[in-house]
Amino acid sequence: MTDADQVRDQIRDDAVEAALGKLDLDTKTLLLAGRDMWSLPAIPAVGLRSLVMSDGPVGVRGVRWTADDPSIALPSPTSLAAAWDPELARRAGRLLAQEARRKGVHVLLAPTVNLHRSPLGGRHFECYSEDPYLTGAIGGGYVNGVQDGGVGTTVKHFVGNDAETDRFTADSVIAPRPLRELYLAPFEAVVEGAHPWGIMTAYNQVNGTTMTEHRYLVNEVLRGEWGFDGVNVSDWMAARSTRGDILGGMDVAMPGPTTVYGPALAEAVRAGEVPEAAVDDAVRNVLRLAARVGALEGAPAVVETAPAPVDGRALARELAARGFVLVRNEDGALPLDASDGRAVALLGAAARDARVLGGGSATVFPERVVSPLDGLASALPEGALTYAVGADPSEELTPAAQGFELVAVCRDASGAVLGEGGLPTGQVQWIGDDLPAGATYETMASIEVRGTFVPRESGEHAFGTRGLGAFALTVAGRRLWSGVQGTGDEADPFEAFFGAPSERARVTLAEGEPVEVSLTFQVPDMSALPLRAVMFSLLHLGPRRDPDELIAEAVATARAADTAVVVVATTERVESEGFDRSDLALPGRQDDLVRAVAAVNPNTVVVVNAGSPVELPWREDVAAVLLTWFPGQEGGAALADVLLGEVEPGGRLPTTWPARLADAPVTEVVPTDGRLEYGEGLFIGYRAYEKHGVTPAYPFGHGLGYTDWAYESLEATADSVRVRVTNTGSRPGREVVQVYLAPVATASDGARSATVERPASWLAGFASVAAGPGESVETEIPLPARAFEIWDEEARGWRRIGGAYEVRASHAHGDTRLTVTLDIA
Repeated sequence: MTDADQVRDQIRDDAVEAALGKLDLDTKTLLLAGRDMWSLPAIPAVGLRSLVMSDGPVGVRGVRWTADDPSIALPSPTSLAAAWDPELARRAGRLLAQEARRKGVHVLLAPTVNLHRSPLGGRHFECYSEDPYLTGAIGGGYVNGVQDGGVGTTVKHFVGNDAETDRFTADSVIAPRPLRELYLAPFEAVVEGAHPWGIMTAYNQVNGTTMTEHRYLVNEVLRGEWGFDGVNVSDWMAARSTRGDILGGMDVAMPGPTTVYGPALAEAVRAGEVPEAAVDDAVRNVLRLAARVGALEGAPAVVETAPAPVDGRALARELAARGFVLVRNEDGALPLDASDGRAVALLGAAARDARVLGGGSATVFPERVVSPLDGLASALPEGALTYAVGADPSEELTPAAQGFELVAVCRDASGAVLGEGGLPTGQVQWIGDDLPAGATYETMASIEVRGTFVPRESGEHAFGTRGLGAFALTVAGRRLWSGVQGTGDEADPFEAFFGAPSERARVTLAEGEPVEVSLTFQVPDMSALPLRAVMFSLLHLGPRRDPDELIAEAVATARAADTAVVVVATTERVESEGFDRSDLALPGRQDDLVRAVAAVNPNTVVVVNAGSPVELPWREDVAAVLLTWFPGQEGGAALADVLLGEVEPGGRLPTTWPARLADAPVTEVVPTDGRLEYGEGLFIGYRAYEKHGVTPAYPFGHGLGYTDWAYESLEATADSVRVRVTNTGSRPGREVVQVYLAPVATASDGARSATVERPASWLAGFASVAAGPGESVETEIPLPARAFEIWDEEARGWRRIGGAYEVRASHAHGDTRLTVTLDIA
């Protein structure tokens, strides 16, 4: 930090203390409670503007669930981690800061640095990795990038929120050593390395204490040991105890206006249950955040001049390709030969309607989405590409999207229009004040989702509803259904709250002929609710065709082509926030499609459009397998770049990919009697596979490029590793050099080492390097002191474990290219 930076810090601190000194108790406690769904109250008397927050892992949605103000949609966080490049993550963060500033957002509710403890975790796609070191490095790069742009972050979900089942109440029971070495480690790395301006505490308990009330982990560890000086924000509706939360170090209770803070907190202070000093500490943290983002008069923002503009589309395309992981490429099947006369068959419903981002709070609405079909059609010569559906991963109705142009019209009891807003899909999700201009909960009597639908296929189309309440559905001028949808026996809490998808009618429509559609919802009285919201959907499903007939069409298309590209995918009913997975199977008949195509075309390439591991039972029967995760809005363009060799697939697996669910070492994500026991201790991911001697389908760190690398030399000290590699292929390429440590038992230290249980090996560092054909590059990779330490549960502190270590320079975990032995004091 320069002298000028220190001066500016002092000016900010002085402005914070001056503002704090002018606030009375009632105003202070109101400042700690959300004003609405996404913001804190302004206090003009002290020059404080309202602080605005927004969901932001892959894009900045802003404060409204609408496509009226589109957002750049970047690839999923797991895809970003697959690039193994913190500087690339930093560039992504700068773009998101640019988007946030454009939308008037001060704080992004991201990144998510919980670990991939189990492949069944439903929010896997929104987290980075199974490894704490890689997660901390990518998360730190993201935070640095966002804050380079003068926008705050909230690193989440602190801590132990590694599954979705009963996430509001589950008690994550984690022993001290794995808690420190695995689950807290990414948070610690980001706090110490990137100095985030915010943390979000999770819904769950850890070892019997709700995280929003966890004095030890928040006040002693996060703030005391790590020096965190930012704002601690609750996850939405996680705050449950006025006294417990404020004494547990939680600064802000979201959303508002009805929370455990505000008047309830002021009353607790006056009753002597809470010291006012605790309130002052929380308000000080909020004011410090406001000062940093430029929302407090008299305090210079940390970033007064925004970084240079970023081309969002170009970066989204680059990020996607850098995250694609080529896990199989027999006989150089990729890149494709795109010369004239070479025919490519593209197969799979997901090739036409790609899933570019995960479901839940990470959802944003881009102005465009480039599907694999769009991308390859643009890149290949005219006539070279044929397409067939082959298999559809979903047989369920989903919010109306392809072919629909919709608006939501709000009316009062007389039928007069109060306001209207554009809809990205048939889903209405308005929470708090997220309403079209002119509409209010007090005056709205009905909401009509209406517009035009142009079918892509002739046949029988199904329409339906999702939501709780009274509806009327009209298509092509005919009332098809009216009635009331109530709660059922849904086990999933999201379905219980939103209502299960329900088919209401079928109607025969002709391809290309537009029809008018309308779904009217009667708005109930919400005056007694603490948080008002409207959530319902107009659902649609295109004509159902015989699955065997679809596969037969795809086989005929593949047989006539030189190469068959099959895109398989999960759906929002498989991977999303709010529930965990029950298996790793691809939905629908997609496995059958791949087997059938591979049987007639030896040049079958499978593109896996999923945010998490899925079983690939046919993986040895196809020429190539490319994992594209949820690739963001430019995913189809990036796919064409990679398949045709314009760009190398840059990714390496950030999580181990099991051959089948039965091989996964950790599968327990459902609490028993409210407790989710992390009984595996230190052994998750590759550490567990190695311990149990299980060979995965693809190991942690695995990924192929379009060139080859020779590892030529390795030198190691206690502080760093130096590795020299050469590109021995005919194309420029990029390699991720991975450094693992493995303790070596010797006669002198064997007895000492035997008393310490440790994984057989662990990631200690990495570097992404690039070189042209025949070029060599040398990289120095720091070895953090923590790589040689364990958490000593008896001493309640870190302890260095000396002795001999094998330092491994590797292409992937288990794919070691060079080793050297290092003795550590």
